[in-house]
Amino acid sequence: MAASVIVRIVLGLLVVIGARAEDTASTEEFDVKPGGVEYTYTRTLGSFSCKFTYAAQGGTNEKWQMNIEMNEDRQYFSCSIWRPLGTSYLFFLKFKAEVTGGKIEFCEAYSQENKPLKKSEYDVTDTAVSDRPGSFSASLYKLLLVAKSDREEL
Repeated sequence: MAASVIVRIVLGLLVVIGARAEDTASTEEFDVKPGGVEYTYTRTLGSFSCKFTYAAQGGTNEKWQMNIEMNEDRQYFSCSIWRPLGTSYLFFLKFKAEVTGGKIEFCEAYSQENKPLKKSEYDVTDTAVSDRPGSFSASLYKLLLVAKSDREEL
């Protein structure tokens, strides 16, 4: 319970600090494409990166965004992947979000209408979150990862 509170505070700090300093935040729009083919999109900010790999079916291309933010001392960073226009009409066959430069301490995945995915639908490791084959409902709207830097204190 206490770890959850700490993670929420860190998330809040990342958003505030990222909004004030351009070198601590990076956002870019990209297309999520149907067709059942595997695609990858990557963003890098300093020594941190976030990579989103997926395969989806149905509909047409959708505009999604990826955002990386870090706190001022670069001890924590977040990676958000979402569809800012709301509901996705694509069916995700699979997904995986990976971070480099740190270890995941918090992760949330959301389906349509901003409802959290069941924990049984996805797996989280030190550096990745991915669908759990056979359990994932094929519905994805947003992923949020918070990682602690691999950097050692001096």
